[in-house]
Amino acid sequence: MIAGAHSSLMSLSRPTHSTLLDDDSRVWLERLRGDGAERDRAHAQLHELVLGAARFEVRRRGRGLRPSDLDDLARQSADDALMAILAKLDEFRGDSRFTTWAYKFALLEAGVRVRRRAWQGREVVLEPESWPSFADDRPSVESGAEAAELLSALKRAVDEVLTPHQRSVFTALALNEVPIDVLSERMDTTRGALYKTLHDARTKLRAELVAAGHMEEVSS
Repeated sequence: MIAGAHSSLMSLSRPTHSTLLDDDSRVWLERLRGDGAERDRAHAQLHELVLGAARFEVRRRGRGLRPSDLDDLARQSADDALMAILAKLDEFRGDSRFTTWAYKFALLEAGVRVRRRAWQGREVVLEPESWPSFADDRPSVESGAEAAELLSALKRAVDEVLTPHQRSVFTALALNEVPIDVLSERMDTTRGALYKTLHDARTKLRAELVAAGHMEEVSS
């Protein structure tokens, strides 16, 4: 009984997330979770805030695009950001101001939109367009031979060790530098699934190169 009372007192003395929120953030959450016209006004004001952040990021990243395209991308980004924010309100923990937290959604969505627009109409190549060079600025004969041997072993491992899907994902992301959000859209999958596939592919390749004596095993 004493232990239970002590536990209750400790839980009451512990600061909750709500008590850590600054006044402005607390007001935002209350309004966004409210009802009726006040909630609608809060949604509209939040949309204007994230639209400003999205416009900034789209202009920064979208050099060369037409002004009408920039505005369209910014509005699409703000719409998606607002939906994401409202869906994740319960995840806000007050580590920063609410508006700072919300801006991050707009910047992320804007970056994704601009990258997708840049790749619109471009083919996503799933075969190596070029293999990286491991040569030093002043390569010796010995280091050049080692680099060529490592590159040959890596090519062989990609062909023989990886599954077809892992090979396609590794080639697109690691070799051809396709943005992951573009690849996820083209392959009709999620970013998380692609990250997992890329991680598994790299793990397999490293193990193969270590077993062949081309790399040293990294101790955990």
